Amino acid sequence: MNKSESIYINIHQDIIDRCKSGEQKAQFQLYKLYYKAMYNTCLRIVNNNLEAEDIMQESFLKAFEKIHTYRSEVSFGAWLKRIVINHSLDELRKKKIELQSIEETSINPVEDSNENDESDIQAKVEEIRDKINNLPDGYRVVLSLYLLEGYDHDEISEILNITSSTSRSQCARAKQKLIELLKEKKSEKVN
Repeated sequence: MNKSESIYINIHQDIIDRCKSGEQKAQFQLYKLYYKAMYNTCLRIVNNNLEAEDIMQESFLKAFEKIHTYRSEVSFGAWLKRIVINHSLDELRKKKIELQSIEETSINPVEDSNENDESDIQAKVEEIRDKINNLPDGYRVVLSLYLLEGYDHDEISEILNITSSTSRSQCARAKQKLIELLKEKKSEKVN
């Protein structure tokens, strides 16, 4: 296989090719295929509906401007998602989110949750999403990238320009805080 051949076969390659030639109808088709997933990705990071909508729109414009750089080394969705995530994070950085380094703060180790906690968490997906949205930005971003977007800590460290250990500590703190929020909700129901 030479370098000009695609590594990844896209099921929407014909639409992508038409977008590369500047066809607006194809751009709209591609937008319709991906906008919901990209909006949800953006919303999980910025936690604001209007801001997520704006960032998603800007990300699509950026993607269409740079579509000629897409080389089919990954799926188009993964390539587009990376643009959306980077743009979302750029907007958060403008708000000056702070991700604390593990060296800057001492933390208590996170205790392993028992099986009942895990089954409760899995049974209450909507409640968990709501609680994730209530986490501080730094926690929410790392936890969303790790749990919801499927990035590992090395990838998160590259995306956020932090160390892997900082990503791990932020994720651990976010999980701990999430468990606390869920336990508070559970105790409110009991009382």
